[in-house]
Amino acid sequence: MLSVILVRPENPENIGLAARAMKNTGVHDLRLAGVRRIRVKAFVAAVHAADILESARLCPDAAAATADLQIIFAATARTRSNFPALSLDEAVEKIRSYPAAAKIGLMFGNERTGLTSEEMRHSNFRFMIPQAVRQPSYNLAAAVLLTLYPLFAAGRPSSPVAIRESPLPRSGQEAAIGLILAILEERGFVHDTNRCHVADVVFELFGRLAMTAKDRNLLLAVFHKGAGDGPSSAHREAPLPGLTGRQKRSPQAALRDSQCSRKELRNRG
Repeated sequence: MLSVILVRPENPENIGLAARAMKNTGVHDLRLAGVRRIRVKAFVAAVHAADILESARLCPDAAAATADLQIIFAATARTRSNFPALSLDEAVEKIRSYPAAAKIGLMFGNERTGLTSEEMRHSNFRFMIPQAVRQPSYNLAAAVLLTLYPLFAAGRPSSPVAIRESPLPRSGQEAAIGLILAILEERGFVHDTNRCHVADVVFELFGRLAMTAKDRNLLLAVFHKGAGDGPSSAHREAPLPGLTGRQKRSPQAALRDSQCSRKELRNRG
């Protein structure tokens, strides 16, 4: 199942045209992050896609918009050192490798600024849409249509897809990454001068894994062992394994402190 996530869109016409593109390609779940209400202009631009706007989820931020999805693909218009990007063709192929029941999100950023590095951390994969000229980026609604159309045209694979265990919801993946960051900080690997960079790298690395429950339990066992604390049976079996006494920082604190300042985000965006 595909969902489209628009993060901080400014132009209501773009919201309506994105809904129209979704209707044209058979996608119905629209999520708007940072939007308090959908304006009339969006409905005018939607043209027979009002039902998609009426059922759209209004979320406070990208984290909330992606929390229950399993794999997130984020569109980016520029190369980012800490977040390698797939081509659109590669992204389409990877999306089609998952079963139809997988909850996959396509995330697009603000028209002017795109997605920040913090918002990128809520994705498993990044992709770029090719351009013939040095235009800064595609129009938001056009980017949605260009991404959805090849998926619609290709359809689902005719043969059964060999896939491992389903990935955790994105919120569960990020909770595990928060635990890993907390362990790394307790061991002195993460500190004030590298916190933002390391967080980007860790999110990118384990995001590509599209972490399952087994992956999470194995990774946390390995990191706990590497930190000198062998995981207990509770750590191996609990839905969200916690830190031992040695890891004094909470995953929430590690995630919060890993956030870049706004100035840093603009410089790196």
